[in-house]
Amino acid sequence: IPWISQLDLTFCFYPSFQDLTGIESMDQCRHTLEQHNWNIEAAVQDRLNEQEGVPSVFNPPPSRPLQVNTADHRIYSYVVSRPQPRGLLGWGYYLIMLPFRFTYYTILDIFRFALRFIRPDPRSRVTDPVGDIVSFMHSFEEKYGRAHPVFYQGTYSQALNDAKRELRFLLVYLHGDDHQDSDEFCRNTLCAPEVISLINTRMLFWACSTNKPEGYRVSQALRENTYPFLAMIMLKDRRMTVVGRLEGLIQPDDLINQLTFIMDANQTYLVSERLEREERNQTQVLRQQQDEAYLASLRADQEKERKKREERERKRRKEEEVQQQKLAEERRRRNLQEEKERKLECLPPEPSPDDPESVKIIFKLPNDSRVERRFHFSQSLTVIHDFLFSLKESPEKFQIEANFPRRVLPCIPSEEWPNPPTLQEAGLSHTEVLFVQDLTDE
Repeated sequence: IPWISQLDLTFCFYPSFQDLTGIESMDQCRHTLEQHNWNIEAAVQDRLNEQEGVPSVFNPPPSRPLQVNTADHRIYSYVVSRPQPRGLLGWGYYLIMLPFRFTYYTILDIFRFALRFIRPDPRSRVTDPVGDIVSFMHSFEEKYGRAHPVFYQGTYSQALNDAKRELRFLLVYLHGDDHQDSDEFCRNTLCAPEVISLINTRMLFWACSTNKPEGYRVSQALRENTYPFLAMIMLKDRRMTVVGRLEGLIQPDDLINQLTFIMDANQTYLVSERLEREERNQTQVLRQQQDEAYLASLRADQEKERKKREERERKRRKEEEVQQQKLAEERRRRNLQEEKERKLECLPPEPSPDDPESVKIIFKLPNDSRVERRFHFSQSLTVIHDFLFSLKESPEKFQIEANFPRRVLPCIPSEEWPNPPTLQEAGLSHTEVLFVQDLTDE
């Protein structure tokens, strides 16, 4: 609308476009809408396709174009011939113009044929297919308005891929700019409300001018005879196939009838393909479920085996630990026994009962047994300790206590007693009873 400013378009389109697409950047919204000529429906569809993993029409992936089968002998063809002149005046005008028309088209064809040898047709090089589509859309809307079927904003190959993926009919329109019937067809037929409703609800619609490289390339593939030209393409027998050709100036009602007839005649192929695709999908889902179940079972078995290995390893380590403890205990006992024997061998001989310097000591052991032995007053308390240590019944670690007064005898070297005192220095009498206290567990 000429009187709507760019700022008004911004405030009208951005909020709804942001809500539909989730784009937060205003600059990105504006760039996307400008790419689609401010067609919010096409921009939203392209954005949603990108989110589903389908490449944007403005950034197509490098791939080979999808081939279309045009050699099927079952293609439905409908050609509308130009009306024959009526009356004497009509025939007279026709006969007068016939030589001029014949001469004009003959010279034009000869000129085009000769021009191919001088300068190659620039349409043969497709450099910007999306730009060709957008340019045709702009020129179409400038000439015929915005009330038209929704154009597919992408290349011909992308339209074929989408129609194949979505199992939909694809209607291709090739526009001949120089043809005398193109203007009337676009204005009165293609932009008719009932035609727009049918195309928008039942099929994808791709259109381009044959003056554009992309349109010319499609024209070379479909081999139209005259304009306006429409081709109905669908997935048939697992190939994209032209199932209908409509050529000439066709009226809105006739176009609706012909398109409906073509779709009804070929609907069974789409239904069959949908069923096959669903069956393949179900088979794939079933195979995936089986693979997942197998992997889950395999993981469960691997987990069980891992736990068994860990349990075996734990038992092995525990057995090794027990064995090490046994060996350590045996070494400790052996060392202890050797130490007892060594202490016993180093003990001085026991004094005789008649020796006035002898001390008779009765030891009361922790197991309530009693041991009696004589020592010399001049001997160190260490001798008493060594004697008790050499006994089989004595604990590994112990201390010796006297009762009157109650005290612990310093029998082994310490910080307080680096050199343990003698029996006389410790205040022992000729006859003593000493108590052995077990310190092994402390």
